[in-house]
Amino acid sequence: MLDFLRRTLAFLREKQILQKLGVVLSITVICFALYILYQMLSDIDLDELLKALRGTEVKTVLLAGLCVAAGYFTLTFYDFFALRAIGKTEIPYRVAAFAGFTSYSIGHNVGASVFTGGAVRYRIYSSWDMTAIDVAKVCFLAGLTFWLGNVAVLGIGIVYHPEAASSIDQLPIWLNRVLAIVLLAGLVGYVAWVSSRPRHVGRGSWTVVLPGGPLTLVQIMIGIIDLSFCALAMYMLMPNEPHVGFVVVAVIFVTATLLGFASHSPGGLGVFDAAMLYGLTHFDSQFNKEELLAGMLLFRVLYYITPFMISVMLLLLREVILGALARRRPSGPHRHDDISAPGPS
Repeated sequence: MLDFLRRTLAFLREKQILQKLGVVLSITVICFALYILYQMLSDIDLDELLKALRGTEVKTVLLAGLCVAAGYFTLTFYDFFALRAIGKTEIPYRVAAFAGFTSYSIGHNVGASVFTGGAVRYRIYSSWDMTAIDVAKVCFLAGLTFWLGNVAVLGIGIVYHPEAASSIDQLPIWLNRVLAIVLLAGLVGYVAWVSSRPRHVGRGSWTVVLPGGPLTLVQIMIGIIDLSFCALAMYMLMPNEPHVGFVVVAVIFVTATLLGFASHSPGGLGVFDAAMLYGLTHFDSQFNKEELLAGMLLFRVLYYITPFMISVMLLLLREVILGALARRRPSGPHRHDDISAPGPS
């Protein structure tokens, strides 16, 4: 059976069928989300939207901004953890933080984050003698941390509040709870699997040693903390009435984020917004659309636009410094000629 699956996957990769199916799926998700978004926003009152934006307290925006900053701070440990997992212990946290922050904030906004984020990481880590294969391993382990955190948050959240998931997927509450239990059982099974003995994925130089049980639990906690801070920022920017619990918002937020990620649209634009509006208004029809949209626009500014602008400026500054150092050294820059390089000992 395993040999059959391997041959099938090899055939699909050879014919690029999986890639084509992925493109079709992305386009389908985006088109469907834009249709839903159009239907939901067709009766939006622009004056009411502007009033809701102006009515948001500065203190609320600042607190949400702090949560976003905390989320991005936690996100830097995705790369730091991955570097330690592949044995790159000589690379300090500040380099991992710089690479993690810039790659994720640019990848989130540009779309196709696997490629755009990987390109940013390679540009930074290549200064530390890391190869393209090393960077690919970091991307894989960082992505694994992201998915483990998502599974944990969705599993726990849906078990506690299955009606939150039902507001998006329209499945029966009992079925969503069962699916969440299956998710958590799979997560527990994965932890047990990597705990039993060293596990490897990939072949040859592309082989990655998966973190063992205790380190996998660390991965899960990093992902949970990151997603919780981001969901908390969204929760703070929501209307005060009607009141819904944080867990409900977290489940809908993570689901919307994953749908946006699956669409590969820049910043999940259209897909994330449609899922959030659809989920929250179906969970409680008393939500004011203008107030919801105002909170989502502020969240997009805080979580997407502001980090993107900061990242672009930091990368430009880095390139200017590297260029200046290269001109001072005719033989070419040293591998640690970097704004994040270690200083003199």
